[in-house]
Amino acid sequence: MNRLNEKMTNFRWIICAMLFFATTINYLDRQVLSLTWDEFIKPGFHWNESHYGTITSVFSIVYAICMLFAGRFVEWMGTRKGFLWAIGVWSVGACLHAVCGIVTEASVGLHGAAELAGATGDVAVAIATISMYCFLVARCILALGEAGNFPAAIKATAEYFPKKDRAYATSIFNAGASIGALFAPLSIPPLAKHFGWEMAFVIIGVFGFIWMGFWVFLYDAPARCRRVSAAELEYIEQDRREKPAANAVEQTEAEEKKLPFLKCFTFKQTWAFAVGKFMTDGVWWFFLFWTPSYLSMQFGIKTSEGLGMALIFTLYAVVTVLSIFGGKLPTIFINRSGQNPYAARMKAMLIFAFFPLFVLLAQPLGMNFAHLGRSAAWIPVILISIGCAAHQAWSANLFSTIGDMFPKGAIATITGIGGMAGGIGSMILQKGAGNLFVYASGTTAVEGNEVEMTKELLLQGAEYVRPAMHYMGFEGKPAGYFIIFIICAVAYLVGWIVMKALVPKYKPIAAE
Repeated sequence: MNRLNEKMTNFRWIICAMLFFATTINYLDRQVLSLTWDEFIKPGFHWNESHYGTITSVFSIVYAICMLFAGRFVEWMGTRKGFLWAIGVWSVGACLHAVCGIVTEASVGLHGAAELAGATGDVAVAIATISMYCFLVARCILALGEAGNFPAAIKATAEYFPKKDRAYATSIFNAGASIGALFAPLSIPPLAKHFGWEMAFVIIGVFGFIWMGFWVFLYDAPARCRRVSAAELEYIEQDRREKPAANAVEQTEAEEKKLPFLKCFTFKQTWAFAVGKFMTDGVWWFFLFWTPSYLSMQFGIKTSEGLGMALIFTLYAVVTVLSIFGGKLPTIFINRSGQNPYAARMKAMLIFAFFPLFVLLAQPLGMNFAHLGRSAAWIPVILISIGCAAHQAWSANLFSTIGDMFPKGAIATITGIGGMAGGIGSMILQKGAGNLFVYASGTTAVEGNEVEMTKELLLQGAEYVRPAMHYMGFEGKPAGYFIIFIICAVAYLVGWIVMKALVPKYKPIAAE
């Protein structure tokens, strides 16, 4: 076939759509637990916030460690095979959650959810512990596979899009995180309610295997892909024209050459990206993992009821609409002022860093309008959605700084290093939040076990151990949530300041 005579194609956007759906599935699988644990899993397994915090924090640290090597794995396997391995492994991990109840029942000698929920004393403690470790195994496998999503997606974006379009393409596929979170409350709680929480994990997990079939059929490197015309290939590779044609071959070889793994850590550009991820990834994951529990605790709203589904849906609908514009903003700056891509992205990221400050108002306004009853939940949800939208816009541009600074052969590796930093930050925030919420609620001693303090237990003569925490007018778990909201609100400005200090001006890295 003579590709020179072909018309301009737009196959790169088909690839972007595939990356979008992969990220959507990624977040659907990740969110099944957050939408089922409080209402469906917690009662049968006798969990509290500390158990859930342990599970989410271990997921985060395993994800972080795997991200460190996932980028290198993708570089080694190639984008096509690397992505197949990643989504295959995480889909298996997603489905494995469904057998945690069976393993727990067999371990303690009980049968059925009713017997598990009715257990007391040491048996209840054993159920909570065993089930937690079962979920930890499944979450670790999920984390192992999911760690490959963003290194593979960012590498595919760098292969199929010129620098000026990468932030926009990244914002589109990164919106899959919002879409996954958007449809999760509409699908997962009803599935869990009608078919059991186990089937919710299985049904959502199967989508990954379906995606793999399309990926095998569609993906290949642009230069080898039958569906990419010569005109589109020339558009994709337009950045190479920045240097004289005589150096084109040398430039291509330099772009594809891999940087030594340890050498990547010697660049300030690597640390700037890692700091940006460390400071902000945990914020997104906190709201992803804990918002359903927050609505249940603060307003008594379950995710399986209409209001709960509407609130979570609205939150991520706002995120989806607003975040896509975030990837377009640097292009506007570039076209109007001629700034280099890095300067334009940093300017956009500074703007986005101020929007999470709205989260500071979520808890105070939610409490001040408590007279509205459960309808008051709309206020914090809208404010949180603004902060989450800013995160997704920030994240799309943060990912794109890798392509600005590093050759293509190092992009997946740097993405993995940054992902590890983000996972560590998330682990600290998730575990810290879980322990803080248990501590903030106060405890009593009842038959030798610590449980959450309630007025009913105190009236029954339970031994007083620790009062509920007070902080800036809030008491108990609401005080704990307000502290975490403060951390989330200022994280982006702190991250931007450190990034700017490390890399004040555009300075790309060249492979030697």
